[in-house]
Amino acid sequence: MADKTELREQMTEAFGEAEYPINSPMDLVPALPDGPGTTFESGDFSMTAMELNTKLGGGEFPYDSVDEFVDDVLENLEDQGEI
Repeated sequence: MADKTELREQMTEAFGEAEYPINSPMDLVPALPDGPGTTFESGDFSMTAMELNTKLGGGEFPYDSVDEFVDDVLENLEDQGEI
């Protein structure tokens, strides 16, 4: 089972370097340490940033802060039964 706190820390660190507000997933790519292949892992959960993008269904852009974005990502993953 995935640890949401651990995922939140990983995502906040990875997405935190982006320049906010962000208007699309493409605004995040330059900030990611391994680009779209950046992987987030916890327990039996493992997903790349590119895979996250497909699960979000577009998100609720724009996002004004990393916390707002990560909260939405985790909420969506939870709603879809991924975590």
